[in-house]
Amino acid sequence: MNSEFVQAIELLGKEKGINPEILFQAVEEAVVSAYKKNYDSSQTVRVVLNKGTGEFHVYEQRRVVDQVVRPHDEISLDQAQLLNPDYVLGDIVEQEVFPKDFSRVAVMNAKQIITQRIREAERNLVYDKFVGREDDIVTGIVQRVERGTVFVELGSTIGILAANEQIPGERYLGHDRMKFYIVEVKKTGKGPQIMLSRTHPGLLKRLFELEVPEIHDGVVEIKSVSREAGMRSKIAVFSKDSKVDAVGACVGHKGMRVQHVVDELRGEKVDIVKYNENPATYVSNALSPAQVVRAEADEAEKVCRIVVPDFQLSLAIGKEGQNARLAAKLTGWKIDIKSESQAAAAAAEAPAKEDGEKQ
Repeated sequence: MNSEFVQAIELLGKEKGINPEILFQAVEEAVVSAYKKNYDSSQTVRVVLNKGTGEFHVYEQRRVVDQVVRPHDEISLDQAQLLNPDYVLGDIVEQEVFPKDFSRVAVMNAKQIITQRIREAERNLVYDKFVGREDDIVTGIVQRVERGTVFVELGSTIGILAANEQIPGERYLGHDRMKFYIVEVKKTGKGPQIMLSRTHPGLLKRLFELEVPEIHDGVVEIKSVSREAGMRSKIAVFSKDSKVDAVGACVGHKGMRVQHVVDELRGEKVDIVKYNENPATYVSNALSPAQVVRAEADEAEKVCRIVVPDFQLSLAIGKEGQNARLAAKLTGWKIDIKSESQAAAAAAEAPAKEDGEKQ
């Protein structure tokens, strides 16, 4: 080895973003491995690489003992003191060895181990980069689709979008650029595994954080998200500044901010709801676009009873109950919806039942 080899190691480390010390350590381990392999030695060996000249020195190590049982690993006190009178029992004696034509063999072995170490270091770099980004959003490019699983290029690695994390009906074509939610980062024997999602409610939240500066600045807070991916979502927002309209900030001028989110989600409808600490008001807001006539919250049963105009009953419930279902998920309250005529009929029946029970 020579100084050019050392320079090549340093440049390789910088190029790969790997600490050169890791690669130098790999070289030393490679030399030890090559020595033991080529000289059929089970002896303990230490290698020192001179990072200035590229030269390496191989030292065999033996422990000082009273009686030698394993000559490869032990040396008697008398023999050790011939080398240095200061040696005592238990010391380690190092003697440099100069194996013939060893440099070429060591370099070949070092190349293989360095390549392996680079792969390991690159995997660790990728893992360290993404493990801190769980629950965050990332932009990726669809690479391929295999048996329903979408593989996404994320720069230095590939993310996995499983079938159950895909928006129903959404198509994933090669080279499509889109945003994904990082659900989990796993460390495996084959490298880091980045699990992605397009259906997670967190994706909707992160998209609004990107589009709405007031959310990023902490003026507007996202209180809750409920989502049926690919169809409809609701997001509850609250303004910490009375001068800032939370819903208006999320909608944006001429609806541009919310439209950018809808476009990213390929047309998924998004309702932006104003959060309120009063459960009845909050649930009423969550049932938007339906207009609520009356709302009563039962704290004990955590049920909110809602009355809407007759012509808006179907709107409040939504297709296949979707609007009411999303509102319930958003608020955490059970919702009992009646039309005005149904509420009036129920109110009229109540006294009749009471009279019947008295009789």
